[in-house]
Amino acid sequence: MREHSVPALVKLADDDNLVNVVYEKAVSRAESPVLSRKTADGWQDVSYGEFGALVHGLAKGLLAAGINAGDRVLIFGRTSVEWSAADFALLSVGAVVVPVYPTASAEQVRHIVADSGPVACFAETAEQTELVGVRSWLLGSLDELISLGAGVPDALAGKRRGEVRADDLATIVYTSGTTGLPKGCMLTHRNIFAAAANVVELLDTLFRAPDASTLLFLPLAHVYGRVVQFGCVWSGVHTGLVTSAADLVGELPAFRPTFLVGVPYVLEKIRKAARALTAEQVRGMLGGRLSYVIAGGASLEPSTADYFTELGVQIIGAYGLTEASSTVSMSAPGAIRRGAVGRPVPGTTIAIADDGEILVQGDQVYPGYWPDGGREEWLATGDLGRLDDDGFLHITGRRKEILVTSGGKNVAPAPLEDRVRLHPLVANCMLVGEARPYVAALITLDAAAAGLDDERVRAEISSAVDAANELVSRAESIRRFAILPEDFTVEKGHMTASLRLRRAEIERDYADTIESLYS
Repeated sequence: MREHSVPALVKLADDDNLVNVVYEKAVSRAESPVLSRKTADGWQDVSYGEFGALVHGLAKGLLAAGINAGDRVLIFGRTSVEWSAADFALLSVGAVVVPVYPTASAEQVRHIVADSGPVACFAETAEQTELVGVRSWLLGSLDELISLGAGVPDALAGKRRGEVRADDLATIVYTSGTTGLPKGCMLTHRNIFAAAANVVELLDTLFRAPDASTLLFLPLAHVYGRVVQFGCVWSGVHTGLVTSAADLVGELPAFRPTFLVGVPYVLEKIRKAARALTAEQVRGMLGGRLSYVIAGGASLEPSTADYFTELGVQIIGAYGLTEASSTVSMSAPGAIRRGAVGRPVPGTTIAIADDGEILVQGDQVYPGYWPDGGREEWLATGDLGRLDDDGFLHITGRRKEILVTSGGKNVAPAPLEDRVRLHPLVANCMLVGEARPYVAALITLDAAAAGLDDERVRAEISSAVDAANELVSRAESIRRFAILPEDFTVEKGHMTASLRLRRAEIERDYADTIESLYS
């Protein structure tokens, strides 16, 4: 078994927690902006002092409401300053935060409620509170909860916060999952700190630049967005909160971030949106200060990385999963290798099992699934990879996504899907072919295809498929494809919140179409 380790750059003390930093910076950097929200009048900054006061007020309200250490409390809604404040307030009283995606179906919400047993909920709408069925506070009107805690002594809130320890359970994150019911992944204060703080130290060029700023468009309900947000609060990055990835491009020129953290799918969307612009116009669209983009969560088509590099934006590859608090490996300025997703994050050991599976150890690795916990010595990721001689990790396939045709050919769909998706008329692409005689593709159209006649669209899509097939052998190539009438979206249950395809759901909903590709 081949392995590579990198020593930790920072560790959380046993008697520390994730929240103390908010209180410390509320004093040491009281006037500095920590978060920004979009209003009708533009971007409105929230200082560390203001944010700390909001967290403290909510924490006292939670104590007055009888929230005890270890109680599970849902946060159900879109990314916002209030979502973040509720998160830190719950952690400060020792509660366990259970985030719920605002796009979650009623069935998914009922499953999370039944499995986690929450005593209360922060929600965005009255409909959400009715669905959850426990005591709830609306994120848009928190004054009632703050008023409830007005009589709670500050010292009592401080005492409760001081009792929260590094190895206490901080959150139960239900994996959005590409198949099956979500499982509750338990993460401790130490887990999240290890993932966030070691990345900050590794990438201090990004996070500790004098004018460091970012737009966070990843949902806080997802572990990736939540860990990024903690890293930004901990390191002092001015963070603008964007409700969704769809709003990102429009906000870049006004907020002018110095770096972004996202997924390859969003980079592809930005590239397509800019295809008619000059390089100078694209730089303006990006805000004029963007120097780095951390891209994790999926493979990135090499030509997209080259496109941003030519614009002066360095792409930093990364790899992670919920069970490792979103963070396993990371590239860094001066340590980028084409086709790799970086070396182990400081404090992490990566090993490759004899069958090629990626195994992980480190303080960011979860203690197990709710409620019983328990895990093996190594976190088995289910992904396949290799370590080169310099310790860089290369993803070679995702075990759960590998297609095995009836002829016994193993096909990794991601490289083909990535290449097809580069075509300006393509929105998304998913390969099928498990136990079938050949590989086929389900393809959705970009808005650019509107108004074009069907014959031309099909010819263009055919050319995209041909270009993808140049990457592989005949046995791995796409033989047939179907153009679907609508795109895959999170709302329809066809994509996870981190914009990965939910293959089982897509195959179920388009079963007849898939059968037609093999008839």
